This record gives sequence, C-alpha cells and structure tokens, in this order.
Amino acid sequence: MGDVILTATTIITMNDSAPRAQAVAVSSGRIVAVGSLDDCRAALPGAEVVDTGVAALAPGFVEPHGHPLISGIATQAPARSIAPWDCPSWDDVQKVFADASATSDAQTPLWFAGYDALLHGHPAPDAAELDEIFGDRVTVVTDNSGHGVYFNSALIKRYGWDSNPPADPVASNYGRNADGSLNGQGFELPVVTAVTGPLLAQMGDPLTSAAMYFALMSRGGYTSTSDMTYDPKFASGYEALAAAPSCPLRVSMWEMSITDSFWEPTSFAAGEDWLTKAGVKLWTDGSPWVGNIAISFPYLDTETTRTAGIDPATAGGVDSMNYSREQLDAILDRAAPAGWQMAFHANGDLALDLALDAYEAALDRHHLLGSDHRWRLEHCGAGTREHFDRAARLGVHVSLAPFQYYYWGDLLDGDIFDHEHGSRWAAFNDAVSSGACVSLHNDGSVSPPTPVVNIATAVTRRTRAGGVHGADQAITLDQAWRAHTVDAARTLRREHLIGSLEVGKLADLVELTADPWTVDPGALIDSVKVTGTWLGGRRIDLDEFVSAVEGADTAAHAHLAERPAKGCC
Repeated sequence: MGDVILTATTIITMNDSAPRAQAVAVSSGRIVAVGSLDDCRAALPGAEVVDTGVAALAPGFVEPHGHPLISGIATQAPARSIAPWDCPSWDDVQKVFADASATSDAQTPLWFAGYDALLHGHPAPDAAELDEIFGDRVTVVTDNSGHGVYFNSALIKRYGWDSNPPADPVASNYGRNADGSLNGQGFELPVVTAVTGPLLAQMGDPLTSAAMYFALMSRGGYTSTSDMTYDPKFASGYEALAAAPSCPLRVSMWEMSITDSFWEPTSFAAGEDWLTKAGVKLWTDGSPWVGNIAISFPYLDTETTRTAGIDPATAGGVDSMNYSREQLDAILDRAAPAGWQMAFHANGDLALDLALDAYEAALDRHHLLGSDHRWRLEHCGAGTREHFDRAARLGVHVSLAPFQYYYWGDLLDGDIFDHEHGSRWAAFNDAVSSGACVSLHNDGSVSPPTPVVNIATAVTRRTRAGGVHGADQAITLDQAWRAHTVDAARTLRREHLIGSLEVGKLADLVELTADPWTVDPGALIDSVKVTGTWLGGRRIDLDEFVSAVEGADTAAHAHLAERPAKGCC
C-alpha cells in the first residue's frame, strides 16, 4: 500500500493533547503524522494527498462486546429477521412468516431471528402455535435476547425428541407439558445451541452470512470488534474473513468457559493486528427480557410482563444465577494463571454482587490486586454507583449496553420494574463518575450495530420513542464518544493500536457527515451518518469483500454452523 495523506473538513483524533487535525499521514497502514497538511507532507514527502470530502474523519468505532460470526450465521439470509426494529408488531412478524413460507423451498427449515415478547406484544410462541402457522415444516424462532428459542413439532420429531425428550442441560431448561414432553420452548445457551446447531448446516453458506454481518457492522462505522462467544472451531472462519480483500473488521476473541480449551493460548495466521484471543467469557445470569436475571427487586405484575410470560412470583432472584460461587472460583483459578482477561455477563444487581465477590477473591488469590488486569463486567443494566465504585477500586472495566435503554427504556420504567430501578437502567453517569473505564456496546445481533445511536442514547437518555428516564444518568458527548473509541480500545487491551489517531497506531477511520460536536445532542442520530470506513489507510470496499467471501470454498467452512450444546458451568 502506497503512502497517503488523508484530509477532511475536520479530523477528530480522540487524543487529548491534540484533539483536532487537518490531515493524517499513513505509511504501511500506520499513522506517521497527525496535524496540519504541511506537517503531514513533511513527514511523507511525495505522498498522495486524498481529500475525502467528508465533514469529519474520526477513529473507527470499537465494539467491545459483539458476536460477529455467529450473528451473521443466525440472522443473515437465508435466516429471516423479525427483530423489533425490522418488525415492530406481531402483525409484521406474521407477514414475514407468510412470505417465508410462500417463497422458499418447502424442504428447507425456516429460521426467524429476533422475536421479543415485550416489544412485539405477543406471548412467546410454542409448538402448538407454530404448528398452526407452519404445519409439518421444520421451524425455529430465536429470541432476540439470545437466551430463548421456540420450535415446532416437526423439529421435535426430526430430532427424535417426541419419543426421547432430552434432559435439561446445566443452567438451562426446556419447556415441558404436564407429561414431560417438550412444549417447543427452551431457555439459555445450552438449550438454544442444542435446538439450532443441527439446523445451521442446512441454512446455506455460513461464511457468507458472517461476511454480510461484518459488512453491516462496517456500515455502522465499526472497524474493530470482539467475539464474546468465541469457540476454537470458529478460527478457520475468522482466518478466511481476515484474508479476504477489504476485510472491514479486526476481531478480539473471548473464549467461552464452556469449551474444553478456554485456558489455552491461541494464535492466528492473520496476525495480532487482525485476530487475537484476549480472554474468557461466561454468563452469571440471563436476560431481563425473558425474566431470568438475578435481581433483588421484583418484576412488576403488568399487562406487559404477563404478555411476555414473566411471572413476578418466580422471575429474577438468586435462582436466576447460572453459576455457584464455587463454579466461578474454579473457572477463575484455571484462567487467571494463564493471564486471561475475564469477562462476566451480569445484568442483575445480585449477579453483579456475585461477579465482583468472585473477582475480588480471585484477584487476591492470584496476586493481581493493583495490577492492570482489566477484568470486565458486561451489560450491568441494574448496576448501581456502589457496584461501579467497587469495580473501579478493583481495576475492573465496565461495558454498558445503551440499546437496552434505547429500545426497552419506556417499558423498563413502570411496566417491567418500578420507577426507582427501571428509570436508572444503564446508569451511564454513575459508571463514568466512579472512575472505572467505561465502554459502550451493541452486543450484536441483540441490537443493530449503530454506535452513533449508542452515543446519542448515553448523552440524551432519550429512548427510541422519545421518552426520557433518569435524566441524571446522562453523560457528556466526549465521555460517550471515548466509550466507543479510545476507552473501548483500552478494554480490549488494544489502545496501542486503535481507538485514537496518533503516530504509530493503525490508520483505522470512520467518515462522518457532520462534526458531532457542532450538532445539537438531540439531533445526533439524524445528523451524524457514516459514509465509509478506512482500515490501515485503505478505504473499505464492502462489495469487494462480500463478493470475495461468496467465491470461497464453502465446504471448508460448513463446520462453522455447529455449536456446542454443553452446560454453562
């Protein structure tokens, strides 16, 4: 790649010592100068000057908590999206059901991704309802949260589960009729993977589906992401994607603690600039949208929760923990000596208590207190200032999920939880004020890959419908932008490579239609659009990328459709 100097109306560096620039000079994919055009010409004499013509260039967005490969396989064609942002109502969902049935091969299983009882306003489907809609055609519907799956009698028969129903894996369960037979519902990762895994191989080319999701993330402005459900069998797929021309994403991996090798080192032929294993991931509780997060306060008994099948008498509480303290200790004792960065999914306050207790004890046992370990807490929807203060004292990073508030915030405050707890869901200000390193994420495919929407949500506390709850939990634009760039890079242990535009770092940038600091905060989503991304000083051509992947040997990647059906513990 030749030397190049990029210019724009303004360049946002996210470097506190020089926050704005006129030009960026790039050689061999690395930044060699940032400043005036004269500075950059002096650093790279004879380099081509490329005026991007955009209002602003900024560091590419960093997704600290994603699932890009499996999100592509599970949500891109031939799967059909019924997520609430694509199908706002149950009537819209039924139209997609009808179209898929009428326009696809009757022998191919149907997969619909993104059902949400709360936002669709319809109870979770079971085998009886899906049988009425799809008859004897094998059909599966996955919950948008990733923590639920719904399937019909045809699938039950195909798997032989009509005569031999499976037992419940650890930390998950199948819905059952009074006689013990399956009712077509299941909850938590082991059951979701047991239901979906055998179908994925029949759903087309998984690598192309993954490439389509990579492209979707790039259109949102992401240049780096993470896989928080990495399994070693994904390695060849990630290698193939990284090797394709115009690959738009660098990926950091957190291996699931349910694999047989989560503590072992991993290297990638693409090199650490593109692919790296960073740590180990597990789930202390479930999803707020299906009623299985570990909270000390109750779900409300409302029409919304009743429609979603959430029973306040049984939902939440300590029974929603996926692990005992002893199980967490065993995993930490296996991973900590290997130097892995731990990441614990924790939505409820009790789950956060458990995670922090386990972290503090393990950090002490392994003499890591006061070190730069950067262990992580994910989502933290019900997190309090006390949780975040404790995380900061322990050196634990916090990654928050603005989309939970943006899409569900109006229901959280008064329909799902009481005002005290629901209004302050995703407490951005408490987290930032604690001094912990805070990042923002989309958790794709649980929400669309839209970092600008995340930033706007954290700055305005405005939901998708325009509601404002817990206004005191808003943060500044600078804090929010850092949480999706340089601070997210810190959480990935990649701040020496990405997150800001500084000499020596990779030249990864995003093009914006407006300077966000000149836009009214309430207009960020409408005014600040992404028009393209650059990696290593080269503008990404998404058509080139997807076409190259489509032309690859699909047989070599069929195994990507397989997922382990193990217990979470």
